[in-house]
Amino acid sequence: MAVDHYENFPVASILLPRRLRVPVQNIYRFARSADDIADEGDALPEQRLEQLSQYRDALRQIQHGRLGLGQTHPLYPVFRPLSETIRQHELPIDPFFDLLSAFEQDVTTTRYADDQALMDYCRRSANPVGRLMLHLYGQADSENLQQADAICTGLQLTNFWQDVAIDWQKDRVYLPQDRRIRHGVTEDYIATQTQLGLQSAGPNSDDTAARLTPGWQSLMGEQVEQARELLQAGLPLAHRLGGRIGLELRLVVHGGLRILERLDQLHYDIFFQRPTLAKGDWALLLWRALT
Repeated sequence: MAVDHYENFPVASILLPRRLRVPVQNIYRFARSADDIADEGDALPEQRLEQLSQYRDALRQIQHGRLGLGQTHPLYPVFRPLSETIRQHELPIDPFFDLLSAFEQDVTTTRYADDQALMDYCRRSANPVGRLMLHLYGQADSENLQQADAICTGLQLTNFWQDVAIDWQKDRVYLPQDRRIRHGVTEDYIATQTQLGLQSAGPNSDDTAARLTPGWQSLMGEQVEQARELLQAGLPLAHRLGGRIGLELRLVVHGGLRILERLDQLHYDIFFQRPTLAKGDWALLLWRALT
């Protein structure tokens, strides 16, 4: 299991209440399709931004109570059901605009100067999902929203740190530049290690210590600990919600924490082995979620 933000959407979960399955699918369709516009295919940046601007126009129409897309419009299958979900469940519109602004940023931004810039990105790219889910559950009070933000940001960061090499191939570096420099890790180092990982059939324990510099390990250790603290800070929400919803959230949070454990065990050698969860981890996750 990869801890990827949108793949953690409980779209097909048997734990999701039946009454919420269609609304969650409608929100997911919006988020996934917009994210694909920003990331997938060979379109030029200006073409991606133009398509996302059409999403923004459709959101504004929903905001003003009138969706003017005809049934033949290519965005109709995304926004007609989304409009109904927003209306029926009285969802706030701001989280959708926040998501869209993050997707637009994905087109133009590939580096983050410091932790503040990265946290602002997570606030718009990850946190809106948790907030919308709480609104669907009718549990969107201030404490719950704050802890949901911690979980969503923690999961987003976990995904970034397990995917440093994958993101490098997309010319993206989510490691805050000031921390990277402070730990003495250059982008050339990331590029070299990524290339070595692509050329190798797997990790070689004999040369791991030689390849992984103290600077890289201290940098990644700091980033992993930050993600862990966020997930742990949000975990009380999963216990407070209770029921099937709480169990699902506990499984997701413990899945993220398990990925972080794997990163520690690999000494942050994500260039040769992307940390994921195996089948044997699920029994452990269920035990942790239940206890």
